[in-house]
Amino acid sequence: MKQNADNYKGSEVTMTPHGEVDALYMALALEEAATAAAEGEVPVGAIIVSDDRVIARAHNRPIALHDPTAHAEILAIRAAARYAGNYRLSGTTLYVTLEPCLMCAGAVIHARIGRVVFGARDPKGGAVVSLGRVFADTRLNHHVDFTGGVMEGMCAEILSSFFQQKRL
Repeated sequence: MKQNADNYKGSEVTMTPHGEVDALYMALALEEAATAAAEGEVPVGAIIVSDDRVIARAHNRPIALHDPTAHAEILAIRAAARYAGNYRLSGTTLYVTLEPCLMCAGAVIHARIGRVVFGARDPKGGAVVSLGRVFADTRLNHHVDFTGGVMEGMCAEILSSFFQQKRL
Protein backbone atom coordinates (compact mmCIF):
# COMPACT_ATOMS: atom_id res chain seq x y z
CA MET A 1 0.00 0.00 0.00
CA LYS A 2 1.15 3.50 -0.73
CA GLN A 3 1.78 5.75 2.24
CA ASN A 4 -0.03 8.86 1.10
CA ALA A 5 -3.43 10.43 0.67
CA ASP A 6 -4.17 8.24 -2.36
CA ASN A 7 -5.24 5.58 0.15
CA TYR A 8 -8.06 7.81 1.30
CA LYS A 9 -11.12 6.70 -0.66
CA GLY A 10 -13.84 8.62 1.15
CA SER A 11 -16.42 5.85 0.80
CA GLU A 12 -18.55 4.24 3.50
CA VAL A 13 -16.36 1.14 3.57
CA THR A 14 -13.06 1.38 1.75
CA MET A 15 -12.41 -1.79 -0.20
CA THR A 16 -8.81 -2.63 0.57
CA PRO A 17 -7.16 -6.02 0.63
CA HIS A 18 -8.44 -6.00 4.23
CA GLY A 19 -12.01 -4.74 3.37
CA GLU A 20 -14.40 -6.77 5.53
CA VAL A 21 -11.87 -7.19 8.32
CA ASP A 22 -11.38 -3.42 8.47
CA ALA A 23 -15.13 -2.92 8.80
CA LEU A 24 -15.33 -5.51 11.59
CA TYR A 25 -12.63 -3.85 13.67
CA MET A 26 -13.93 -0.35 12.91
CA ALA A 27 -17.30 -1.48 14.32
CA LEU A 28 -15.48 -2.28 17.58
CA ALA A 29 -13.85 1.15 17.53
CA LEU A 30 -17.32 2.66 17.07
CA GLU A 31 -18.47 0.82 20.20
CA GLU A 32 -15.66 2.54 22.08
CA ALA A 33 -16.68 5.89 20.56
CA ALA A 34 -20.24 5.33 21.81
CA THR A 35 -18.87 4.70 25.30
CA ALA A 36 -16.96 7.98 25.12
CA ALA A 37 -20.13 9.83 24.09
CA ALA A 38 -22.06 8.27 26.98
CA GLU A 39 -19.35 9.56 29.33
CA GLY A 40 -19.56 13.08 27.86
CA GLU A 41 -16.25 12.77 26.04
CA VAL A 42 -15.73 13.52 22.35
CA PRO A 43 -16.75 10.19 20.77
CA VAL A 44 -13.57 8.73 19.38
CA GLY A 45 -12.73 5.06 19.78
CA ALA A 46 -9.62 3.04 18.99
CA ILE A 47 -8.72 -0.63 18.69
CA ILE A 48 -5.26 -2.17 18.24
CA VAL A 49 -5.01 -5.54 16.54
CA SER A 50 -2.09 -7.94 16.38
CA ASP A 51 -2.23 -11.26 14.55
CA ASP A 52 -6.01 -11.01 14.10
CA ARG A 53 -6.51 -10.46 17.84
CA VAL A 54 -7.66 -7.30 19.62
CA ILE A 55 -4.91 -6.46 22.11
CA ALA A 56 -6.19 -3.05 23.20
CA ARG A 57 -9.29 -0.92 23.03
CA ALA A 58 -9.87 2.59 24.33
CA HIS A 59 -11.90 5.74 23.93
CA ASN A 60 -11.29 9.43 24.51
CA ARG A 61 -10.96 10.33 28.22
CA PRO A 62 -9.24 13.74 28.51
CA ILE A 63 -12.09 15.19 30.60
CA ALA A 64 -12.38 12.28 33.03
CA LEU A 65 -8.63 11.90 33.42
CA HIS A 66 -7.84 15.63 33.42
CA ASP A 67 -5.27 14.79 30.76
CA PRO A 68 -5.04 16.52 27.39
CA THR A 69 -3.09 13.53 26.04
CA ALA A 70 -5.83 11.00 26.88
CA HIS A 71 -6.94 10.56 23.29
CA ALA A 72 -8.30 7.16 22.31
CA GLU A 73 -5.20 6.35 20.26
CA ILE A 74 -2.78 7.22 23.07
CA LEU A 75 -4.71 5.17 25.63
CA ALA A 76 -4.92 2.23 23.22
CA ILE A 77 -1.18 2.43 22.47
CA ARG A 78 -0.39 2.45 26.20
CA ALA A 79 -2.63 -0.58 26.80
CA ALA A 80 -1.19 -2.47 23.81
CA ALA A 81 2.37 -1.78 24.95
CA ARG A 82 1.54 -3.14 28.42
CA TYR A 83 -0.07 -6.20 26.82
CA ALA A 84 2.92 -6.79 24.52
CA GLY A 85 5.46 -6.03 27.24
CA ASN A 86 7.19 -3.76 24.74
CA TYR A 87 6.91 -0.13 23.70
CA ARG A 88 7.37 -1.20 20.09
CA LEU A 89 4.18 -2.45 18.47
CA SER A 90 5.56 -3.61 15.12
CA GLY A 91 3.10 -5.50 12.96
CA THR A 92 0.02 -4.09 14.67
CA THR A 93 -2.89 -2.16 13.17
CA LEU A 94 -4.61 0.76 14.85
CA TYR A 95 -8.30 1.29 14.02
CA VAL A 96 -9.63 4.69 15.02
CA THR A 97 -12.93 6.39 14.24
CA LEU A 98 -11.35 9.81 13.56
CA GLU A 99 -8.22 10.72 11.62
CA PRO A 100 -5.34 10.97 14.13
CA CYS A 101 -4.09 14.37 15.23
CA LEU A 102 -0.41 15.32 15.17
CA MET A 103 0.19 14.04 18.71
CA CYS A 104 -1.40 10.68 18.00
CA ALA A 105 0.29 10.31 14.60
CA GLY A 106 3.62 10.94 16.33
CA ALA A 107 2.84 8.31 18.96
CA VAL A 108 1.96 5.82 16.19
CA ILE A 109 5.36 6.43 14.60
CA HIS A 110 7.23 6.11 17.90
CA ALA A 111 5.36 2.89 18.70
CA ARG A 112 6.25 1.51 15.25
CA ILE A 113 2.64 0.62 14.47
CA GLY A 114 2.52 -0.80 10.96
CA ARG A 115 -0.86 0.37 9.75
CA VAL A 116 -3.57 2.86 10.70
CA VAL A 117 -7.19 2.60 9.57
CA PHE A 118 -9.39 5.60 10.29
CA GLY A 119 -13.02 6.43 9.68
CA ALA A 120 -13.81 10.13 9.37
CA ARG A 121 -11.43 12.86 8.29
CA ASP A 122 -10.64 15.61 10.78
CA PRO A 123 -10.45 18.85 8.77
CA LYS A 124 -9.47 20.86 11.87
CA GLY A 125 -6.84 18.58 13.36
CA GLY A 126 -6.09 15.56 11.16
CA ALA A 127 -2.41 14.89 10.58
CA VAL A 128 -2.73 12.02 8.09
CA VAL A 129 -4.55 13.55 5.10
CA SER A 130 -6.34 16.72 6.21
CA LEU A 131 -4.01 19.32 7.72
CA GLY A 132 -0.81 17.34 7.48
CA ARG A 133 0.55 14.19 5.92
CA VAL A 134 2.82 12.90 8.65
CA PHE A 135 2.77 9.26 7.53
CA ALA A 136 3.86 10.27 4.02
CA ASP A 137 6.99 12.08 5.26
CA THR A 138 9.89 9.99 3.97
CA ARG A 139 12.34 11.75 6.29
CA LEU A 140 10.93 9.91 9.29
CA ASN A 141 12.56 6.70 10.51
CA HIS A 142 9.32 4.68 10.45
CA HIS A 143 6.66 4.61 7.78
CA VAL A 144 3.04 3.78 8.41
CA ASP A 145 0.58 2.42 5.86
CA PHE A 146 -2.89 3.86 6.25
CA THR A 147 -6.41 3.62 4.93
CA GLY A 148 -9.02 6.28 5.52
CA GLY A 149 -12.76 6.39 5.04
CA VAL A 150 -13.62 3.00 6.54
CA MET A 151 -17.22 3.30 7.74
CA GLU A 152 -16.77 7.03 7.33
CA GLY A 153 -20.47 7.89 7.45
CA MET A 154 -21.04 6.15 10.78
CA CYS A 155 -17.85 7.59 12.26
CA ALA A 156 -18.77 11.12 11.18
CA GLU A 157 -22.37 10.72 12.36
CA ILE A 158 -21.48 9.84 15.95
CA LEU A 159 -19.30 12.96 16.11
CA SER A 160 -21.84 15.31 14.54
CA SER A 161 -24.67 13.97 16.73
CA PHE A 162 -22.55 14.48 19.83
CA PHE A 163 -21.77 18.09 18.96
CA GLN A 164 -25.38 18.81 17.94
CA GLN A 165 -26.49 17.63 21.39
CA LYS A 166 -23.86 19.85 23.03
CA ARG A 167 -25.22 22.89 21.15
CA LEU A 168 -28.82 22.32 22.38
